[in-house]
Amino acid sequence: MGNNIRTIKDIKSYLEKELIDIYPQSEINALSSIIIMTVLKVSRLHVFAMPQDPVTGKHVNEIISICRELKNGKPLQYILGETSFYNCRIKVNPDVLIPRPETEELVDLIIRENRGFTGTILDAGTGSGCIAIALAVNLPGTKVTGTDINEGAIKISKENAILNKANVSFFTSDIFNPDPGSMNDIQIIVSNPPYIRESEKKRMSKNVLDYEPHTAIFVSDSDPLVYYRAILKLTETILIYDGKIYFEINEAMGEPMIQLLEGSGYSGVKIVKDINGKERIIKGNKI
Repeated sequence: MGNNIRTIKDIKSYLEKELIDIYPQSEINALSSIIIMTVLKVSRLHVFAMPQDPVTGKHVNEIISICRELKNGKPLQYILGETSFYNCRIKVNPDVLIPRPETEELVDLIIRENRGFTGTILDAGTGSGCIAIALAVNLPGTKVTGTDINEGAIKISKENAILNKANVSFFTSDIFNPDPGSMNDIQIIVSNPPYIRESEKKRMSKNVLDYEPHTAIFVSDSDPLVYYRAILKLTETILIYDGKIYFEINEAMGEPMIQLLEGSGYSGVKIVKDINGKERIIKGNKI
């Protein structure tokens, strides 16, 4: 059918026919729009308003190639090499996790609760840098730092900062063996560390298991809060009195996380549910 693609409408029909056995219709519609917008460099409105717009053979070949990779299970964000996160353009590759909508909710909460804030923020385990960059862009005047143990992640996060004209400094650091001297007087700490237990793998989709970095996703069932404890230990020396902490968490670990934060000297500890009603964010103040 690739040879019969002449218009935007034909692209949509082609993708639907090729992907209907793999993805639900709603996801095919979303994927089609993103692919057309990216390859043809047109707006979402253009995709819907101009179905008879002609497409070049070069663009048709690109779309067929993208579709082939999608059918093999490769996430579209890795195929295109980028995604959108809180109105920021974020490059991604297999070194980093693909940003999720629930992480946008974490960022949105921090921005809403800290309007006008111009202090220091640390994003521990920054990955693509999406959290740090979105905060820097939307809380102008802040001094944002992002750390990660993965050199590849730091490289792409620096590229993303330039891409979004975001004032963020990124450097390599191991939260299990940090150098607190490089971070001090932090006023807000945020982190979306690995929190999916190994036993939960069976619930994960194949494209996540086959393509996304497992070290950024999974923790052992025997110690699922290991990253949170390490970050909280670090906060003992770098987070100021009454400083704030925000974590994205496993929906099944809300109660243990409350106990962990309260036991680590935090007050006002609160769980925030995401748009699907899942216990996805926890926050507190250092005392």
